[in-house]
Amino acid sequence: MSRSLAAFYDSESTGLKQEDGHRLIEVAAHIYDLDSKARVGRFVQRINPQRGIDPDAQAIHDIAFDELINEPTWEEVGPKLSKILSACTYVVAHNGEGFDLPFTFREFIRIGAPVPKVRSIDSMLQARWATGDGSLPNLKALCFACGVDYDPTQAHAADYDVDVMAKCFFSQVDRGFFTLPTEYYELPPLTVKKGKK
Repeated sequence: MSRSLAAFYDSESTGLKQEDGHRLIEVAAHIYDLDSKARVGRFVQRINPQRGIDPDAQAIHDIAFDELINEPTWEEVGPKLSKILSACTYVVAHNGEGFDLPFTFREFIRIGAPVPKVRSIDSMLQARWATGDGSLPNLKALCFACGVDYDPTQAHAADYDVDVMAKCFFSQVDRGFFTLPTEYYELPPLTVKKGKK
């Protein structure tokens, strides 16, 4: 009998727009067996982006470039992460379909690594129930709704965000608040705004 594995995933980057050359600087994937709810693997890695970090991005994740100088490059990390995610049926990420999956999968393509064939569970898109007005919850609001302790001093570190996201997911999945998709995630086309002539 095969296990149903899910990678709870988060990433941090030098900035939001790949078309501006932004790169990943930290990834975290906690692998869980969905049947037993046991964590069976963990991969956390910082990455040397070989470029500067946007000040707005650094203000969120508080990772400075000088902390990354001796870390491996994406060319070293990407193939390992691709293999890990490819071993899973699902990838669970908060704003995964809006940021983490498209950014990461395009980075796989950039270095020629295989793009995992997975089903996406976006814990933000599926959790409008967590807010009083039905808006999309940030991770802090989701934790509050699920009764999961949230420490703002540790927030936006990929490893911490993955840990609390998994706690939220497992607190609610059996109650039907998160659903497991049957369709595979499809990478949307990258839209690049054309400059004015």
